[in-house]
Amino acid sequence: MKSPTLQTVIIAVAFAIIAYIVTFAVPASSILIASLVFVSAFLAPLLTGSPSTNTASSTSSNTIASDEDVRTLYVGNLPYRANETSVRELFSEHGSVHSVRLMKDKHTGKRRGFGFVEMASDDLDKAISALNDTEFQQRTLKVREAKERPERTEDNNQDD
Repeated sequence: MKSPTLQTVIIAVAFAIIAYIVTFAVPASSILIASLVFVSAFLAPLLTGSPSTNTASSTSSNTIASDEDVRTLYVGNLPYRANETSVRELFSEHGSVHSVRLMKDKHTGKRRGFGFVEMASDDLDKAISALNDTEFQQRTLKVREAKERPERTEDNNQDD
């Protein structure tokens, strides 16, 4: 579930203030207030243009991705103390960064020393040539385009 945008929160607060004022202006208006709150839950996302269902949100993110082609970089030999913010700052110097995911061990929660950076495809080659085999926090980074992950089947999951 995504958190609401600032615009959605502002509209919801505006509806709450209106409901508060109506409560004092019109006596015995509990049905009116309940109706206003109920309607505001549907109107706030519509007024902000935010999708209200998971299906709509995945469709809208696919539309955004198709407007600007995004590709993924594999970043290896990361320092274990590196965080998403520091990696984002490093890659932002060489193009538009869409997301950063640093992999963690699922049992210990410690970072595994590699991750993935999604960037605009126009900036991919520039980032690779600028950052591959360069030092970052006393480690030599390995940066290349990520390979597609093969789909997991039941046979692959038997080791878990």
